[in-house]
Amino acid sequence: MVQSILISIIIPVKNGDFWLLETLTAIAKQTLFAQTEIIVIDSGSTDSSLEILKQFPIRLIQIRPDEFNHGETRNIGVRAAKGKYVVMTVQDALPVDQFWLQNLLDGFIGDNIAGVCGQQIVAHQKENNPAEWFYPVSKPGIVQYCFKDSKDFVKLSSEMKKQICGWDNVTACYKREILLKLPFRKIEFAEDMCWAKDAIDAGFSIVYNSHARVYHYHQMIKEFAFKRRLTELYYSYKIIGYIPASANITLIKYLRLIKILIKREVSFFSKFKWFKYNINFYIQHKKAFKVFTNALQQGDVNLDNTYKYFCNTIPQAKRVNK
Repeated sequence: MVQSILISIIIPVKNGDFWLLETLTAIAKQTLFAQTEIIVIDSGSTDSSLEILKQFPIRLIQIRPDEFNHGETRNIGVRAAKGKYVVMTVQDALPVDQFWLQNLLDGFIGDNIAGVCGQQIVAHQKENNPAEWFYPVSKPGIVQYCFKDSKDFVKLSSEMKKQICGWDNVTACYKREILLKLPFRKIEFAEDMCWAKDAIDAGFSIVYNSHARVYHYHQMIKEFAFKRRLTELYYSYKIIGYIPASANITLIKYLRLIKILIKREVSFFSKFKWFKYNINFYIQHKKAFKVFTNALQQGDVNLDNTYKYFCNTIPQAKRVNK
């Protein structure tokens, strides 16, 4: 039984039985688990998620499906939390090792730090897109961002702002006392990016610690890939004014396609399947970029209407058999 709660892990859940057992088992193996509580906020699961949750020492909060909101739902968990620190993750994220929580805490290297964000990576598994398999290009480390004068942040390029605010609630840790004062906005998407900008604007430091890794992957059908990319473009523009110069189909991404063809661990059939998948994926990205830029050229109101037309509802990512 937890004697003194240091960390409250908050996990929004909706029909997560495909992942929950593995995710919660990995969390239970964390070195800091004895000082941890898990708060699950379920928004109307109809599968066996609730039965799986009974196998673990979790605190369950249930809300109606129509009450779910990426920002406010997480705020509910924060208000219910007992820990000094609050960790955000999702039902299908898997800690890479047993030091995930410790690595998140290790990022708090100063008193003014409001939160620490880890890194999500794609495991080398046959059910995952091999073009996205994680290959580290540098050693993991800690990067801190702080602006004593908010005008210094405003002066940055939109590309740099996007990099700094590329926050990720798949693996992030916050000081609860700050999160209560600076909660997530009530927003349907990018609540994490919004919060990072709000924290910077409020004068707090934010930290990225790539030691704190989780495996996380979604296979995207065409419709999802288009809507997801259009949603990312829309919210990045609305939050930080980011407008990409191109569809961002870079040489590196094309090289990833070539890598698929030469990977020995990928079968001939899989090479063909994943090559075709990635080509279609890039086509959808280009389509989303074209729709975004054409709409933006006609003004923000038209952009809002275009986004609502295409993305009133975003389909769920495809489940991948393990």
